[in-house]
Amino acid sequence: MNICIITGSSGLVGAESALFFSKKKFKVIGIDNNFREFFFGSDGSTSQTKKLLKEKIHDFESVNLDIRSKAIENIFIKYKKKIKLVIHTAAQPSHDWAYKDPFIDFEINTVSTLNLLQYTKKYCPKSVFIFMSTNKVYGDNPNNYDFIENKTRFEINSKKLFKGFDENLSIDKCKHSFFGSSKTSADIYTQEFGRNLGLKTVCFRAGCITGSFHNGAKLHGFLSYLVKTVLHKKTYSILGYGGKQVRDNIHSTDLVRAFWEFYKFPKKGQVYNIGGGRFSNCSIIEVLKLTSKKTKIKTKIKMIK
Repeated sequence: MNICIITGSSGLVGAESALFFSKKKFKVIGIDNNFREFFFGSDGSTSQTKKLLKEKIHDFESVNLDIRSKAIENIFIKYKKKIKLVIHTAAQPSHDWAYKDPFIDFEINTVSTLNLLQYTKKYCPKSVFIFMSTNKVYGDNPNNYDFIENKTRFEINSKKLFKGFDENLSIDKCKHSFFGSSKTSADIYTQEFGRNLGLKTVCFRAGCITGSFHNGAKLHGFLSYLVKTVLHKKTYSILGYGGKQVRDNIHSTDLVRAFWEFYKFPKKGQVYNIGGGRFSNCSIIEVLKLTSKKTKIKTKIKMIK
């Protein structure tokens, strides 16, 4: 029996991973305590997703534990070398929340990642460890490049960077936000367990992730929250830049297929920037116009400088 441990299993990427790897004949052990509801209220609750996973996946073990709990080690003790894959998607994902309580943010994003890496090293060192990182590790360094303001978006003024930044973009000498800082620390630890200790680890650095399992809230879940706001005929607030800031989007199914490819051909301490690129990026006002067109609902917008 091959075991796949997924943290944040009722979240967007975690749930998608659970469905995908169960079809690949893994026994999935999902760790999730719906802390997202604590962060974002009922809009962010993942309880329905957990219920759906239990219905759809025959060999699914749901574990209601806080990612910070040392009791998670008992799962590694129980299954040891049967664990072939660890997918770590649990996180405190909000910039605002991290600013409000950086200690909780650090404990969830950094300390829990270090604990999971230690458990992997101790009990199943040959397994693959996938960490869901973020493009926020680069902080505001992308803003140092030249941009052109067009009618609906800011566009990079560089043919070389037209398709995006690669992993050589510096993570130094910039403002990260506290959320970006805790995820950067976890990202580097994940790399170090690969490059220094020889574990098969990888960091996938994404921007905006979307998909059918997303429970978007005001402080997290860009596309999901935007569409819900339009459908409920509420006012959508745009924070600065005239709504011309561009967001890279990738569907969770595409992201999880990348997980599968890494699992089949793992490396040690690898890092990948991953996103939808030119195919699916959009500015705030572009996606608002598209959503209004598709739904035939006139969107209420509030610009906040």
